Order: sequence, then C-alpha cells, then structure tokens
Amino acid sequence: MRKTITVAVLGSTGYVGLELIYILSRHPGIEIIFLGSENFPNKDIKEFDKRITNDTLPKLDLYKNIDPTNIDVVFLALPHIVSQNFVKKNINKTNIIDLSADFRLDDSEVYRNNYNSKHVCPYLLNNFIYGLPEINFGLIRNCNNIAVPGCYPTSILLPLVPLLKAKLINSYNIIIDSKSGYSGAGKKFDERNISKDGMLNFYNYNTNEHRHICEIHQELSKISDTEVKFSFNPHILPIFRGMMSTIYCDLNKDISSYDINECLTKFYSNASFVKLIDKQERNDFFKVQNTNNCFIKLFDH
Repeated sequence: MRKTITVAVLGSTGYVGLELIYILSRHPGIEIIFLGSENFPNKDIKEFDKRITNDTLPKLDLYKNIDPTNIDVVFLALPHIVSQNFVKKNINKTNIIDLSADFRLDDSEVYRNNYNSKHVCPYLLNNFIYGLPEINFGLIRNCNNIAVPGCYPTSILLPLVPLLKAKLINSYNIIIDSKSGYSGAGKKFDERNISKDGMLNFYNYNTNEHRHICEIHQELSKISDTEVKFSFNPHILPIFRGMMSTIYCDLNKDISSYDINECLTKFYSNASFVKLIDKQERNDFFKVQNTNNCFIKLFDH
C-alpha cells in the first residue's frame, strides 16, 4: 500500500504556489496539511484559484505556525532571501523542496553578485541537489533537499546537456534566444508593459546580464570538458504562460543532424515529459501550457 506523503506549501498565493497546490491537491498520494501565507491568513485557498476544488485543504496560515517536524515535505514557493531564512532555521527537520533561486547555485559569491544579497547560510548550499530530474534523477532520489531549477535554464539545459556530454556540439559559440510568458515575472509584473490602448507589446531585457546566466553556465560546465561560452537574450511575450528557447549550435567535426537526433532520442527514451517532435510538426505554446512537457524540435542547414 502506497504511503501518503504529508506536504506543506509556503508562499501559497503566488503564481508558483497556486500552480503547485493545484497539482498536489489532485495527487492521490499527497495530503496537504499546511498552506502558508503572510498576507492572507485564515483565507480559503480556493478564493485565489478557482481550479482548486479540494474541500479538505487547510486554510491559509502564518509561516510561524508551521511545525515542519510533522510534515514529510515542505515546498518553498517563496522569494529568494525569504527561502534561505526558512531553510537556515529548519534544515534537517523535514525534507525541503525550494522553488526559489536560493539554493540553485553552488557558490555563495556567485549568488551575491547575481542577487545583490549575501547568502545567510552558504554552508548549506551543498545540502541541496539541483533538481532537474531528467539530468540528476539518481542524485535526487538519494537527497532530502532539492533546489528546483529556474524556468529559462530548464528550457536550455534539457537540449544542451546531452549534446555537450556526448561532445557533439561546439561549446564556444552557443546562441540562446528565449521567449517567456509574463507569469515568469511574478504577480508584481506591470501588464502595461505588454498591452496599451489595445495594442500588444514584445521586448527583450537583460541581454547577457540575466540572473539565470550563472545557473545555466554552472550546470553546462559540469558536463563539458571544454569551456562553455554562450550569449543569452530573453524576451517577454504578451501571453501569460509558456516558454520557448531557440538555440543555435555549431556541430563538431564529422557530426551530422542524424547524430544529434539519435543522441537526444536515446537520452530521453525513458523521460515522461521530454519529447522530440518531427521538423514538420509545429512547436508552439499551446503544446506545453498547463503541462509538464518539454518539446524539442531540431533544424539543420
């Protein structure tokens, strides 16, 4: 008989928290016993997301009222800095899955340079595994604490890690052109940036300076024998959800598009959510919105 896993979510009313609760509340092996919110204590989570229909969920409560020793897994859907303060106080009291950026990076100096804040518990960075399951499944299975990858890095690492690992592409000249829906910017995003007087807008931002660059570089460098150099240009689209990364790579000598396809097909043969699609099939946001899926489409010239 499968054991029921008890779960808490802190940061319940943000985009990430609500999506997480929606997924967890429908899972037969999960029991949510604590929902944390500093701004809306005693409110019903269904007031914030009509998709959540589970009537057994607890009301929102202040973070200070959680007892992590009685919970199997605590999910932190919190802003960076807030997450690390919780971890500092509660490490080893429960299993922690952190959805912020606080434990994705291995180096506290890199963290400080990119997030403009000194890490309050850099000695705990090694307690977390970078939680991209298609790449680190074996490590995740044997770890109590997981740092969930960033959105842009996920869309970039999934296609590039297998190719760099197999030495099929040149690591010195990778061009990454990414586009995201505005939900990735959180609830504080000003929608006037993308819509004005009935007109829709589209723009790039933080080219080659985005915070996720260090995360991408860190993970690619772990599997490449040569230095990894890339340019990264992110954009915001006038849609709510979804992400697409178009990545340009030079093939190494004597490597063909067939080799690339074979590598990715084999690497993800047992991956439930990563799928290669034919070049004749359209790859668009409708295919991935509200799913766990990543679709990879190859082009050659």
